[in-house]
Amino acid sequence: MERQEIKTLLQDPPIGSEVTVMGWVRAWRGNRFMVLNDGSGPETLQVVVDGDRIDEATLRGIGFHACVSATGTMTESQGSGQSVELIADSVKIFGENELSRYPLQPKKQSMEFLRDNAQFRMRTNTFSSVFRVRHGLAYAVNKYFHDRGYYYLHTPIITGNDAEGAGEMFRVSTLDPLNPPKTEDGQIDYRQDFFGKATNLTVSGQLQAEIGALALGKVYTFGPTFRAENSNTSRHLAEFWMIEPEIAFADLENDMELAEDFVKYLINYCLEHYAGDLEYLDARIQEAEKNMKATDRRPMGLIDTLKFVVENDFARVTYTEALDILMRSKAYKKGKFEFPLAWGTDLQAEHERYLVEKHFQRPVIVRDYPKDIKAFYMRQNDDGQTVAAMDVLFPYIGEVIGGSQREEREDKLRQRMNEMGVHADELDWYLQLRTFGGCPHAGFGLGFERIVQFITGMGNIRDVIPFPRAPRLAQF
Repeated sequence: MERQEIKTLLQDPPIGSEVTVMGWVRAWRGNRFMVLNDGSGPETLQVVVDGDRIDEATLRGIGFHACVSATGTMTESQGSGQSVELIADSVKIFGENELSRYPLQPKKQSMEFLRDNAQFRMRTNTFSSVFRVRHGLAYAVNKYFHDRGYYYLHTPIITGNDAEGAGEMFRVSTLDPLNPPKTEDGQIDYRQDFFGKATNLTVSGQLQAEIGALALGKVYTFGPTFRAENSNTSRHLAEFWMIEPEIAFADLENDMELAEDFVKYLINYCLEHYAGDLEYLDARIQEAEKNMKATDRRPMGLIDTLKFVVENDFARVTYTEALDILMRSKAYKKGKFEFPLAWGTDLQAEHERYLVEKHFQRPVIVRDYPKDIKAFYMRQNDDGQTVAAMDVLFPYIGEVIGGSQREEREDKLRQRMNEMGVHADELDWYLQLRTFGGCPHAGFGLGFERIVQFITGMGNIRDVIPFPRAPRLAQF
């Protein structure tokens, strides 16, 4: 069953040649003009169907999102809207679509409705573009690190450690939930569980990646992570993918340089290889915003925003400097921030977006956060109050990257673990990386869906992962 992909056909149309295309009907007009897309790209091909050549039963089977095959001759189009078209000699119906029963209709559908019908949403223009871009980004991640001598490390999904120390983890257990074994003091006896201890789905591969970095020099992880945070915002998922490079012989400056270069590479890759999809998504945003107030619209289009990010250096400030900027702002003085500001509190999305969109008007890297709001493994600065941590903030979504120089001094790490209630006996292997042949090292985590969301311009993170997992949402 030979076929030609529509994207390839349109790049160099073989005028006068017989070709076969297969795909799903995006439009069917006048019982004659069929618009076909096969998923190879955002492009569609108009197929002209002659009722004298095609039997009536086949004509009746053509409809919105029906799956068909068409064979005919490529020719220059006589109508407007397309430069070439296919004059069909034969049409075959692979799968009819009874529109009265089909969840999707040939009209604009809400994002929520499409999320509930995710088995079909990739057939729409918007989501087919989003998931082609997602694929391209995944490839670009691996290419970037491979070309620069990093080794891809597969870290465990099931772990006995909480890398973030937040406790928001999904338990993994084979014990009977109705009648689990108990210890003498009435606690669940996880010694009788499958792994002989309490285990969870991982929130990060970082701790294990440090093992790789302190032997191989440069490694990265790219895999699913999980967080049992009861958050229903447009920025959070319970299951998401993380990219986590870890580099030996590196400090915070090296970490920030890597983070900026990496995200610029990802954006440039999509601009070069997925221009058609980005053009469609850009036009979609402009259409959605045309009736908004000027103050509510994006200051520039999607593609212009992406180009602006890669063509300009990221601003860099310390946490203390960022806090000073925020507290001097008109927005703060007029009480427009929902969350309070004080030294030692974490920056919220509204604060991050103000720094990026209003003050600097470009991506921002904030560094040297108060130690009490950061994880135990981050290197303590000489001031005794802050750690060598950094966050990369982007327009519209806030933080996309969080990273740090890791604490390589065993005594300082033990002290910090004790202060934060992290049990040293459970992380003895982690401490041994400092005891035996340790070195300065750094790394970061990039939420994959966050960068996909930024590059595609989608408003909700649930729309850039095929099957979102969130509180009370585990369909498919």
